[in-house]
Amino acid sequence: MARMKLPNADWQERRGLPELLAALDGRARYVGGAVRDSLLGVDVKDVDIATPLLPDDVMARLKAVDITVVPTGIDHGTLTAVLPDGPIEITTLRRDVSTDGRRATVAFSDDWREDAARRDFTINALFADPDTLEIYDYFDGLNDLEARRIRFIGSADERIAEDHLRILRYFRFLARFGLTSMDQEAYQACRSAAEKLPQLSRERIADELMKLLAVNDPSYAVQQMIGADIFAHILSEIDPDTEQILARLIQREQAHAIPPIATRRLIALLPKNTEKVATIAEDLRFSKKLQKALQSRLAAPTDELAAVNATSVPALAYHHGEEATRDIALLFAADTDLAASLATLEGWQKPEFPLKGGDLISMGMEPGPAVSETLAKIEQAWIKQGFPNEEHVYNLTKQALERDKITRKI
Repeated sequence: MARMKLPNADWQERRGLPELLAALDGRARYVGGAVRDSLLGVDVKDVDIATPLLPDDVMARLKAVDITVVPTGIDHGTLTAVLPDGPIEITTLRRDVSTDGRRATVAFSDDWREDAARRDFTINALFADPDTLEIYDYFDGLNDLEARRIRFIGSADERIAEDHLRILRYFRFLARFGLTSMDQEAYQACRSAAEKLPQLSRERIADELMKLLAVNDPSYAVQQMIGADIFAHILSEIDPDTEQILARLIQREQAHAIPPIATRRLIALLPKNTEKVATIAEDLRFSKKLQKALQSRLAAPTDELAAVNATSVPALAYHHGEEATRDIALLFAADTDLAASLATLEGWQKPEFPLKGGDLISMGMEPGPAVSETLAKIEQAWIKQGFPNEEHVYNLTKQALERDKITRKI
């Protein structure tokens, strides 16, 4: 019986890839996401290659043909080849010697099936020959892929015990495939092992969570994670209305053709309190950029967030930026105000406040702390009045200086 073949795709023509494969002398296969996504007709981002060749041999072969290679995970058999169209990971076939739920001790192997058996899901254990494009399927992953079924290889309990992160990966793939039902054995295995999630590094948890939230519609997966108490072990607190907030957010994104952003979805999960969010962000070791993004979307008082409309949007955008304000509107605006709020942001450009501290001094104000205080008050009045022109700002300034004179006399 003829093997199924991988369809031809642009990623197979990446510059430097033919030379890399030639250096490995036919002892290599594509594996994992590149095979899976090609069969699904999805764009391939990362290309992984498996080989029975030992890491030192792989490194020597690639250097001999002037391919830059980095020993990114050489203890576990992984090298990264730096090609013009992006890096490619090459990993020696492995078998697990021991696992503790966080990391594995591995031994190198020359057995393709043995390597496939240590992977998480059947759909991720598919190999393809680069020359013939024939697919090697050791655990019925092709049928699972056709059925859009996420199935652990062998025992779900055993696969999760090897690496607890597979709990979150299971729900991510559930979300990625847009599934609205799940295997009960897998669900119970995830639920039973959820208490082990805190043993993982915070960075691995955060990375997997953000990948999950970035898929087109993670609402069903999030609902099941709440039911299985997954979040109780990775976030100190979630919004009690997460399911409803997330479902409404996704509906709004789709209705207004706005691409999904993980940060925006994360806010739907988190309590709407900047101090609590800061604690969670520190605990999961979010990047400074992500922490700043979260705070900017929750910085306004709760009553202001609830009253987002076309009138208040410019002031929010001035303080927090267009992107953050769009997220605020999608999350918090009333249904009757959303369309107008989003329309106001189209093509919005931040106006420049036309007044400096030196202007106040030249108009007679004494230098000192009062200058910056007065300047801030004038700017707030300018924002509140909808960013009027310079003449109006001049009148605001005169009024402020008159008040300053009266105050000093008193």
